[in-house]
Amino acid sequence: MNEKYYVYILRSVKSPDKVYVGCTENLSRRIQEHNSESQIYTKRYAPWELETYTVFSDSATAFNFEKYLKSSSGKAFISKHLLKKLEF
Repeated sequence: MNEKYYVYILRSVKSPDKVYVGCTENLSRRIQEHNSESQIYTKRYAPWELETYTVFSDSATAFNFEKYLKSSSGKAFISKHLLKKLEF
């Protein structure tokens, strides 16, 4: 099989300072789930828009990258390298 794993970053449309990092095999379905407000953690800040994503062919690597992005040094990496700057 040629499976792909996506590590993605979403930004809240209502609260642009809120971002969410996740990992999935089906990116479009997962974004729909976040925006349907059925997800406990993300429904408060829905709707969400996709900010960026990275594709991996190995699930372990993808989940390790997601874990890193959720760490304090990963959050700094996100704000410095992956997210476009907010303009108010």
